[in-house]
Amino acid sequence: MPEDAFRIERDGHVATLFLADPDRRNAMGPAFWDGLPRHMADLGADPEIRTVVIAADGPAFSVGLDLKSMAGEIAGGDAGSVAAQKLHMRELVLRLQASITAVADCPKPVVAAVHGWVIGGAIDLITACDIRVAARDAVFSVRETRMAMTADVGTLQRLPGIIGRGHVAELALTGRDIDAARAERIGLVNDVYESREATVDAAQALAAEIAANSPLAVFGVKEMLMAPLREEWDRGLRYVATWNAAFLPSDDLGEALAAFVEKRPPRFTGD
Repeated sequence: MPEDAFRIERDGHVATLFLADPDRRNAMGPAFWDGLPRHMADLGADPEIRTVVIAADGPAFSVGLDLKSMAGEIAGGDAGSVAAQKLHMRELVLRLQASITAVADCPKPVVAAVHGWVIGGAIDLITACDIRVAARDAVFSVRETRMAMTADVGTLQRLPGIIGRGHVAELALTGRDIDAARAERIGLVNDVYESREATVDAAQALAAEIAANSPLAVFGVKEMLMAPLREEWDRGLRYVATWNAAFLPSDDLGEALAAFVEKRPPRFTGD
């Protein structure tokens, strides 16, 4: 796995942060969770940067949480007692949440340009962005229930404000895949383009258009849009972190991980 899961391109006042682990379809492992808040803090503090685009190298934007590299932490690692394991899990979830929240908290507008698979944790990431555009080949999935998990890194807190509770309930309860056309219809993405390249170009052009405006006024707009949401998001994120600390370590989760490794459908029992 790479030491840094990202690369950055700068063009005038626009920075593009690329997920840069294409051989692993930009699965979100330790380098992702450590690097994202660091890069967002650096770009947010850079006086030359006024807008940020988040895009990805390779055939997929991201397939979400890297179960192979993170399975040990999810299972509780070497935490010891049951209480220690649950505390470890809560602290892990809060740390992953903080990585994604670094995107939402960036003082500069953030535009997501997605293509290919956009699964699980990738939905958490794009819902923390201010604007989303997609390539026609994009496939979106709030996949966690299919892995015996309750989404806990921001999707259930931020997505209802983007597409409405009914659509969120359908996507999160079924774990089904939707294409870019439906994502556009329900408001998950603003526009759809023919290719990854066209999508990144469009996102960068949009970011440049925003960057041409008064930085102070743009900052004010983002602050006014975000201010009513922060307390609600924080409350929901802390609740789901505690919920998953109690209920995530289940027999069904073990079955989901085994089925993933063995490439077969899981057989859930509710235990």
